[in-house]
Amino acid sequence: MKRPKLRKASKRLSCSKRYKIQKKVREHNRKLKREARKTGVGKRVKKDLGVPSSAPFKEEVLREAEERRLRIEEEKERKKQAKKVARAQKKKNEKEAVSKGEEPKTKRAREDDSENQPEKKTAPNKNSKQFLCAELNKVIDASDVVIEVLDARDPLGCRCPQLEEAVLQRGANKKLLLVLNKIDLVPKENVERWIKCLQREFPVVAFKASTQIRDKTVQAKKRRIVASNEVLDISRGATCFGSSCLTELLSSYAANTQSEVSLKVGIVGFPSVGKSSLVNSMKGILACNVGIKRGITKSMQEVHISKNVKLMDSPGLLASPSNPPASMALRSLQVEEGHESVLEAVRTLLKQCDKNQIMLQYNVPDFRNSLEFLTLFAKKRGFLQKGGVPNTEQAATTFLADWTGPKLIYHSKAQENQSLPAYLSEAVVAEMQSCWDLKKLNAGNEETLKGVRFPNLGSSIGFTPKGPTAGLLSVADISEEKPAAAATEQNDEPKQTTEDSNKAEEPEKPEKTALKSKTGHVQFQSVPVDISLSAVATDDAYDFNTDFK
Repeated sequence: MKRPKLRKASKRLSCSKRYKIQKKVREHNRKLKREARKTGVGKRVKKDLGVPSSAPFKEEVLREAEERRLRIEEEKERKKQAKKVARAQKKKNEKEAVSKGEEPKTKRAREDDSENQPEKKTAPNKNSKQFLCAELNKVIDASDVVIEVLDARDPLGCRCPQLEEAVLQRGANKKLLLVLNKIDLVPKENVERWIKCLQREFPVVAFKASTQIRDKTVQAKKRRIVASNEVLDISRGATCFGSSCLTELLSSYAANTQSEVSLKVGIVGFPSVGKSSLVNSMKGILACNVGIKRGITKSMQEVHISKNVKLMDSPGLLASPSNPPASMALRSLQVEEGHESVLEAVRTLLKQCDKNQIMLQYNVPDFRNSLEFLTLFAKKRGFLQKGGVPNTEQAATTFLADWTGPKLIYHSKAQENQSLPAYLSEAVVAEMQSCWDLKKLNAGNEETLKGVRFPNLGSSIGFTPKGPTAGLLSVADISEEKPAAAATEQNDEPKQTTEDSNKAEEPEKPEKTALKSKTGHVQFQSVPVDISLSAVATDDAYDFNTDFK
């Protein structure tokens, strides 16, 4: 049977498609020409015009050019033959060496070269504890004045005895200065008490860093309509208080030293106390990276704020594992490193606060434990997973970020009758305070307190401090033993009044005890039940055969 002739597909294209293909081809050719122009491949070689006929001695010039060409070709051929002979000799020597059971010289030479090459130095891990401790010690050694930044919400918990003792032991020329940062998140009465309490040991500067400093190279998007409350919040966050007082204090100290080298000031402290924000506020531009995430600064950074004063930012101080769980939740980076669950950190923080104040601050109803609080908090903020399940992990991360970041308002009670630590004496305190102009310092603190808008005491959460936090200046100081206080704190209940505790305890009792208390009123007797087929009533059974008769 003859195969029917198949009709060929038409090669006609729509105009739009044809124009599109032509455009792509033109762009491709243009690209090839551009690349050839850069590399010089497509350039035409100029043609040799030769010797003009009117030139004198034309035959001699042509003869010399021909001889030069022949010499060049002979030289190339001689080099080519020499390489060929050397290659053949090399192969012959290798064969003889293999037949004798020896390694070829080229292989031995390569092995010797590889052994003589120095080992490549690996870059240090900036997240390791060794590197962070080394950078912190580098800042302390190079500094003339060490500023320990404290969070005004928990100043005692931000102090590190090991750090202060190390600064005092490095030499009498090093001075220690305390900066009380984030004072806008604490009631004014509490700030005044803490300044009075801390000034018994070291000079204290009240400070409120600016949180709206941006890089000048990045232009913000302009909007036609801006909410009035947003303008107010930006203006409050952009304002910095205490910068002029601290700058004048350091400049006067640098002038009194009469040194030709600029004064080096090291900024140290635990993570998220505002070290980099303090440097940016004093500089006036975004000199150091800042963010909500803890532990952004990994190495020492030098910033010149004036002709004779230079600030040195340092990575956060590492907290010792021997600290109480509440101190570890706020001061350490165990959650970021994955050594501790964020849910466990939230449970520890809730135990240190008043339950009613937490309910008012986050606008959640009564709760019995931390998991129930996170469930209510997730529903309130809209942190829901697939199927409407509350995302407690995201809620716990947000709660912890509020406590460590510059947002949540809480305070700790100042310990006014506290004695001097063991590494301090009256002579050391007098020496540390003698080199500063305390009258100018007090006047600057009063001016700072007048300008800052403080929150109300009723809207602040009361926090129970756990004392100074032990830090690590070297990795060898790590002790794996944790305090006995961490083992005893196993109750999952936050602090509450007696009435609330009674209400919370009732639903947590197991059901078995509730049943046992009612057994005296109701008694049940077991009755034997016959479940055999003979006991089943046949009247209620349906006969399927009736439908198929």
